[in-house]
Amino acid sequence: MPGRDAEPAAGTVAPRLLAWFDRCGRHDLPWQRPRTPYRVWLSEIMLQQTQVRVVVPYFERFVAALPDIAALAAAPLDTVLALWSGLGYYARARNLHAAAQRCMQDHGGELPRDLAALTALPGIGRSTAGAILAQAWGERFPILDGNVKRVLARYHGIAGWPGAPAVEKRLWALAETHLPAQRLADYTQAQMDFGATLCTRFEPACGQCPLRDDCVALREGRIAELPTPKPGKPLPERSVVVVLARDRDGRVLLQRRPPVGVWAALWSLPQATDHALARAWFAAHLRGDHEAGEALTAIDHGFTHYRLRLHPLQWRAVALRARVADNDDLRWVARAELATLGIPAPIRTLLETTFPERSP
Repeated sequence: MPGRDAEPAAGTVAPRLLAWFDRCGRHDLPWQRPRTPYRVWLSEIMLQQTQVRVVVPYFERFVAALPDIAALAAAPLDTVLALWSGLGYYARARNLHAAAQRCMQDHGGELPRDLAALTALPGIGRSTAGAILAQAWGERFPILDGNVKRVLARYHGIAGWPGAPAVEKRLWALAETHLPAQRLADYTQAQMDFGATLCTRFEPACGQCPLRDDCVALREGRIAELPTPKPGKPLPERSVVVVLARDRDGRVLLQRRPPVGVWAALWSLPQATDHALARAWFAAHLRGDHEAGEALTAIDHGFTHYRLRLHPLQWRAVALRARVADNDDLRWVARAELATLGIPAPIRTLLETTFPERSP
């Protein structure tokens, strides 16, 4: 950690970042035209753990279908999840939907212009609330997303994992000291752009950095070690068998996931912990030779806290048993309908590559 005489001056950061942003920042993002509270909120939720280039087409499709809070609140959850399908971290979409309904009930159909009220909504933490307040209304609130944490840790030479409470508390205090008196929306965007395009995690462009003259990490040769990585441990692995059943019309059988847990409320394939239980599930729900299941190539999918291996077991030309009809949690779906449902990315990929474009 630098000595007191080496601590960078707080008042010089915002002017340099804003000058850099005017020259090099991103000024044509779809949520900037127009920059409404709803569009800012939606973009901030989508940008959590997702890159801008990935978010842009999803954002444009989402606002075309659901242009405001009222439309989002009134939409069925299946519609919201279908629009979100492929972005991952589906809890964000469920929270977005729930927050819109809360806004209709408690805030007159608008996002509240208050930090405490915003953070009380599902899916909105302190940094997201600050980004909304700063960008939608020009309020003087800091943000502290992953990009900002990295920049502050390097600029001030702060060791320690930024997710640790004591380190995070210090970073929040520093983020607040750097806030300018004006241009809060631009400054908020400047911080995110700077961390995403210049002060990147790997191989940052220090030679082009507007803060390089007093960056502690650059001066002390600590760029590669800051911010301090999260203490690592091997990710656990889990394995499930998924039932890939198709009827004589070429439709696939989907099952709605439980309202909590992995892929909550999405439509997926029925699951079992092993092949024997998958065949037992088949025998209980479907007519056909339950021993004739064809094992397909396993699919690996990574979550934040573990890795999942999916083992598809496929049957063709089967039918539901008479006592098992289409219901709210189990239904036959034609290939053309897949785009209208929220389906986990690895399951969607499996279905699109396994089933023909047109059903026989």
